[in-house]
Amino acid sequence: MTIVRAHDYNDMSRKVANIISAQIILKPNCVLGLATGSTPIGAYQQLVEWYKKGDLDFSQVSSYNLDEYRGLAGDHPQSYRYFMDTNLFDHVNIDKSKTFVPDGMAEDYEAACAAYDAAVAAAGYPDLQLLGIGNNGHIGFNEPDDHFSRGTHLVDLTESTIEANSRLFDSIDEVPRQAFSMGVQTIMNAKMILVAANGEKKAQAVHDMCFGPITPSCPASILQLHTNTVLVADEEALSKCGELA
Repeated sequence: MTIVRAHDYNDMSRKVANIISAQIILKPNCVLGLATGSTPIGAYQQLVEWYKKGDLDFSQVSSYNLDEYRGLAGDHPQSYRYFMDTNLFDHVNIDKSKTFVPDGMAEDYEAACAAYDAAVAAAGYPDLQLLGIGNNGHIGFNEPDDHFSRGTHLVDLTESTIEANSRLFDSIDEVPRQAFSMGVQTIMNAKMILVAANGEKKAQAVHDMCFGPITPSCPASILQLHTNTVLVADEEALSKCGELA
């Protein structure tokens, strides 16, 4: 695992955006695995800025998102489809028909999950998979468990994840209790994994991801086994990584 130290959130965002932009420039028809949440917003804003300056072209890019809340339609303001549209897709020249997010309204969720996995596999898996990391070490919505997940699946969200995400809703009672998430095995099939982390609240999870035992109780720890994982983290997120001193 390559660890890139950033000074703060803005520096982390620029460094993450630099790596994503390099992927697009080197392979204009690349497949991107994308993430949501507060962590990547700054990187997406930077990518939009570079696109508007004429430095980036998204016209041949396709994308697959990690996850989506169950029960939220794509036009719901807290859905991850809405997040991607408003934070990135609406502001660049990407073909939205080539941007994919799990269907939060799928009635036959097992069939929908299998179809999503098949689509990701048919695309050849992401050239670059962007990830955040949860306070409890989750990646996507793959929560701590007694095993590593495989394909896209329905997840019961932990109370810590529900609480962390409640800042985005008017009330914690409005936060969905379930979500669809790309599985750990699918994530590991990406050619490159780019993890972004910032803030002191992520420090323990970042330490365990990089230096702890590989265990499904910290899903991100499996990234130690990937041959091309890059972590970009700010000083606070790296504060418990004394191994880097």
